[in-house]
This record gives sequence, C-alpha cells and structure tokens, in this order.
Amino acid sequence: MLAVFAALFMAQAHAQKCMARSGERTTALVELYTSEGCSSCPPADRWLSSLGKTYRSEQVVPLALHVDYWDYIGWKDPYAKREFSQRQRRLSQLQRLALVYTPQVLLQGSDFRSWGGAEFERALERINAQPARARLELEILATTPDALQLRAQATIPDPAQRPDAALYVAAYENRLESRVSAGENRGRLLTHDHVALEWQGPYALGERQLKLALLPRAKTADSGVVAFVQNRRTAEVLQALVLAACSA
Repeated sequence: MLAVFAALFMAQAHAQKCMARSGERTTALVELYTSEGCSSCPPADRWLSSLGKTYRSEQVVPLALHVDYWDYIGWKDPYAKREFSQRQRRLSQLQRLALVYTPQVLLQGSDFRSWGGAEFERALERINAQPARARLELEILATTPDALQLRAQATIPDPAQRPDAALYVAAYENRLESRVSAGENRGRLLTHDHVALEWQGPYALGERQLKLALLPRAKTADSGVVAFVQNRRTAEVLQALVLAACSA
C-alpha cells in the first residue's frame, strides 16, 4: 500500500513539473532575428543566452529565430527557416520599418534597438508591472527523441481584446553549436540558446493539442516550448509562457 501511495505521489509531482501557467503580470517576449551568416550577430546571440540566466521565466521569454536571407553569402545556417524571415518582414511592415536587418530584437513585438544597455532593464520592468491581458497554459503530454506532444490553452478575459488575438507556439533547444566553415563567420565556433526549431500558429484562442518537431537526437533536458498571444493587427504581445521539456 505504501508503494502505491508513493507511486501516486511521484506521478502527481511529475505531472506538475510538466505543466506551466502564466501569472497575473505580463511576461516579456524577446525575439532575436539572427543568422550564422551575419558577422555582427554573435554578440546578440550571447546576450540572448544571458537572459535565461539573468532573469526568471516569469519576467522574460527569449527566443532566437534564425533567418535564411544570409545563406547566399556562403554559409547555410542549419537553424534558419524561411517562415522566420517572413515573420520578420510582416512585423516590420506593421511597424512601417524601411528594411529588415540582423541582429534585430523585438520586445513585445516592437523593434527594440537598445537591447544591449540599461534601457532594456527599464523596459522589462515596465512590461512586468502590467497586469496580464491573456492567460496561457502549457502541458507536455509526451516526449520522443524528435518531437514534443503538448496541450496549449489561451484565453483573454476582456472580450474587446479577443477579435485580433492569436496563439503561437514554438519548440526550442539550448546549447546548440556550429563550426562555421564559410561566410562572414568562417572559422568560428558559434553557440546558441533558445533557438526556435518549429513554429506553429496563428491559432484561434482556446485549447488544442499539438505536436512540435525537435532536431534529430535532441536532448530533452535542453528542449522546451514557448507559447504567446499576440495582437495580429498591432503585433503587440499580450502574454508569453515558457515550459522546459520533461518526460511525460
């Protein structure tokens, strides 16, 4: 009987570990548009990696989106996706920016050029002080060597905020490395964290089950999923949530 109770306790504790819910305050989403073919990107990559060590997940959710438009200069970025380049262009058009560039940081969906200084800390404090306008919940249902199966739920209490809002979900991996043999970063060993691998959305608000692909031979301990709610008309991010992978 004691063994049965112990097993139930472990199962409950494990289930809690595989779930995350957003808080009462707003968590900031940081999107870094970067490329291994860009010589000015490694400092921004290192800065993004530092966010996960400097701040709590309730404060900031970092995500690196590798674009493919630098691949032509001699090095094909193994993490680049055309859909990330397309997303960057769409958000730039919404903000009437003349061009896209790397490294570019978007904070809550807006271009943020002062990412390397004290202004980021001040901006983060302002965002975290705002009451959350969306609620998110993530639950990892199963992990396999090449995918995460999860349940994602997004709700918005204020009906006026709902018509333009959408849910996005992305799988990510940390501790990735590339030995670059061509292009602007030739001869360098580049390291990356919070790298977006697969991107799904926009989805309507509500609950859904999803399967997100990981890299071949991905390490569960270095993988996870990010969800956020964004206003598709203004690009403003209403809430973000991250959940590290675990075996379910």
